[in-house]
Amino acid sequence: MRTISLAVTAVASALLLTACGGSGSSSSSDGKNGSACSFDGVAVQVGPASTAPSAGDTGEVPVSLTNQSKPCTLDGFAGATLEGGGTKVALSTQKGAKAQKLKLAKGDAASFTVTYVRGKAGDKLSLAATKLVVTLPGSSDSASYKWSYGPVQGKGSASDSEASVSAFTQAGD
Repeated sequence: MRTISLAVTAVASALLLTACGGSGSSSSSDGKNGSACSFDGVAVQVGPASTAPSAGDTGEVPVSLTNQSKPCTLDGFAGATLEGGGTKVALSTQKGAKAQKLKLAKGDAASFTVTYVRGKAGDKLSLAATKLVVTLPGSSDSASYKWSYGPVQGKGSASDSEASVSAFTQAGD
């Protein structure tokens, strides 16, 4: 009898552990490889920019992230939205850009670039942007930064801007 009750207890324990293992095992592997980077654990610097001096010129605004916390992963493109005058414009990814998965240990840095065409102030095709809102891949939080690089040219309207986001690249050595 004792052998049967021990066997039943062992089988029941194994079933309980198996039932719990589905989500438990994936989260433990996430812990080893690092979870998605979030603004809680990174320091962000926007600029210094290579600004577009006149309407029709192209400018570039680098956005650098330095991991200040536990290892994390950037897997995909940053989300970026320009806002101004009640209009929000989500930026597309640069043509031909390919996202890469970057694992950042504490102290590691990565960056991406917002490339834009400067528009004419007051033009109906230009977005008078005042804010850049950034989201990180795999994270739902966002952070806002002042946009001081002038209006952004639209393709057919101010809500269809000539601005895009590059892929993340590893920074430093």
